[in-house]
Amino acid sequence: MHIEPFFDATTGTVSYVLADPASGQAAVIDPVLDFEPKSGTLTSASSDRIIDYVRAQGWQVQWILETHAHADHLSGAQHIRHHLGGQIAIGVHIREVQKMFRSIFHFERAFVPDGSQFDHLLTDGEQFQLGKLTVTALHVPGHTPADMAYHVQDAVFTGDTLFMPDVGTARADFPGGDAAQLYRSIQRLLRLPDSTRLFICHDYPPASRGPAFVSTVAEQKQHSIHVRTGVSETDFVTMRTARDATLDMPTLILPAVQVNVRAGKLPPAADDGRTYMQTPINAFLRGSGAPDGVFQATAA
Repeated sequence: MHIEPFFDATTGTVSYVLADPASGQAAVIDPVLDFEPKSGTLTSASSDRIIDYVRAQGWQVQWILETHAHADHLSGAQHIRHHLGGQIAIGVHIREVQKMFRSIFHFERAFVPDGSQFDHLLTDGEQFQLGKLTVTALHVPGHTPADMAYHVQDAVFTGDTLFMPDVGTARADFPGGDAAQLYRSIQRLLRLPDSTRLFICHDYPPASRGPAFVSTVAEQKQHSIHVRTGVSETDFVTMRTARDATLDMPTLILPAVQVNVRAGKLPPAADDGRTYMQTPINAFLRGSGAPDGVFQATAA
């Protein structure tokens, strides 16, 4: 088994190539497209690094695995599949996420929230082959209802559940998020053997170190600032709720979600041939901001 990380410094995302060199089969996990929000420019340098690497190894991409519909980057799944092939897979609970965001973004009528935009929907505990490697999909909700982790041999790709011990855990305040569920999902991962390697989906390193991507169950239980041994579910929920209330929304949440619930496809082009992203006003409003009607009345 071979694991190669690719860190995108702009979004703090770690994508991975997981491969079975003996069979020449590979999976790409959480690939990134590059989006510059000020100009609306979409490019592919991050995913192209993965494409170049896989081609250099002579491997065949069998799977493109999404851990969830990310809110901080646009998925490069379609770009990877166009150049390298492979089936795009995500957890079956993506349907719940699609239903929520179809309403928030007022998607076109042709958009059906049934997960059919993906090639395969994974259920909890489902096993699938990557060459001679057996991968197990684990449903780990809390950050979103649809988060999945991928367990193969002594490694788990955690998605947005655990981060490095000095960073803690994912937020749980997005639509459908639940801090108590997140705690239980993390505990499921921490019941694995202490030597299990945990490959992190994001890193936001403090100034004292560079980016890091791998931890162990033992290190998390001993040193995680959020879920080390002795932190109760009640303590975690209290901490997570208070902390989430201070966090800004991710810079790319509006374009990212619209693309990622479509398996990395852009929304349909308009009559002029251009693709546009929706910006729903006050859809993620927190605190005491004015309702839509106040702004509409003022503008009138």
